[in-house]
Amino acid sequence: MEKKKLGDLRHTSPERAVDAASRRRVDREILALAVPALGALVAEPLFVLVDSAVVGHLGTPQLAGLSLASNVLLTVVGLCIFLAYTTTAQVARLMGAGKEREALRSGVDGLWLAVGLGAVLAVAVATTAPLAVDALGARGDVGQHAVTYLRWSAPGLPGMLLVLAATGVLRGLKDTRTPLVVATAGAIVNAVLNVVLVYGAGLGIAGSGLGTAVTQLGMGAVLTAVVARGARARRAGLRPHRAGILSGVAAGAPLLVRTLSLRLAILLTVVVATDLGDVSLAGHQVVSSLWGLAAFALDALAIAAQALVGHGLGAGDVGHVRGVLRRCLQWGVGAGAAIGLVLAAAGWWIAPLFSSDPEVRVAAALALAVCGLLMPMAGWVFVLDGVLIGAGDGRYLAWAGMITLAVYVPFALAVQTWAPDGGPGLAWLWAAFAGVFMAARAVTTGLRARGTAWLVTGA
Repeated sequence: MEKKKLGDLRHTSPERAVDAASRRRVDREILALAVPALGALVAEPLFVLVDSAVVGHLGTPQLAGLSLASNVLLTVVGLCIFLAYTTTAQVARLMGAGKEREALRSGVDGLWLAVGLGAVLAVAVATTAPLAVDALGARGDVGQHAVTYLRWSAPGLPGMLLVLAATGVLRGLKDTRTPLVVATAGAIVNAVLNVVLVYGAGLGIAGSGLGTAVTQLGMGAVLTAVVARGARARRAGLRPHRAGILSGVAAGAPLLVRTLSLRLAILLTVVVATDLGDVSLAGHQVVSSLWGLAAFALDALAIAAQALVGHGLGAGDVGHVRGVLRRCLQWGVGAGAAIGLVLAAAGWWIAPLFSSDPEVRVAAALALAVCGLLMPMAGWVFVLDGVLIGAGDGRYLAWAGMITLAVYVPFALAVQTWAPDGGPGLAWLWAAFAGVFMAARAVTTGLRARGTAWLVTGA
């Protein structure tokens, strides 16, 4: 089916009120995808939380080093999130249009792209780790610990990217349960390996990186086997297709730019935290880990929106797509308010789990209170992001991402210049990131969603 721009439908079905029965049907579809996706998404940041809890009790320099290293690693992996997003959108559209074989063939090409890119990045991260750490301003013991973690975790990058690509394929097939099972098992294995290697084998922070690498390689292998079995069942074949891989690269390029803007904002936040001092940087690791956990939990709704929007547009059902948008936004804001209340109220009890340093605890608790107040807006942003990704609106998201980054930079630099070290400084930093940066994203994505330019139907 050829894609068609939506024109005269502006005043017909997209604006039709959704009755109670339709709303319940949409809710069932959202929850059927979002609940398992929630488990899988929450399991992933548990890797960082477990690493933080285990390494944090080795000392403040180790925790600060992990903060830098994990942000570098998450930046590398985060820039490749297009492997999941493009496969979800492509597979969902093709499935919605009734083209199952083409959908799986597209997914297999995404896996080949992931493993090749992962191998290249593994070598790059291992060899350039000292340069990356120096660029973030780390010195002495903190820098040494960061380099150690990066080099021991780098071999797991092919597995990490295979997890992204395979999970995207399964989401496009409306299967969020398999990634949940694999992610849960991986989180358990990672926790055990971290304790055994860090303390039992006496490897310290190197053991934490090694445990994560081994776990991610295992997860990637399992999910790849699941996708390969589905491809064989539909006679899609497992050989790479140059045209399919290049198509994935082209579709992923705008999302790479969009993700680059997000990661640059996050890295700028790390640079500011580093400049504020070791206490702020260690506290930032705690807050960013919990923010990531909350963000991934809210992103479950965005994952559901991606799959449902892709299927709906592939089938040409614009009214259903509008219904999914409305209900996902309502769920996102409500869930953000609930999660934010927990973070703001429980911060003083959560922080001691990650550090025995009283100054780090106070800094983390204050920043968590700021994050909690702003979490409902984050729920709005994540859902709209997922909807536009599911619609294949990557070019707009790329431009919007750069605009929001430009808005955020002067506020982050102001914090770096005038904020003090410790709790107050970290609280101001998170007010800039979770407040100003997320507000700019809310405006740009909200304006786009109100129009019809992103409603492109067909396979």
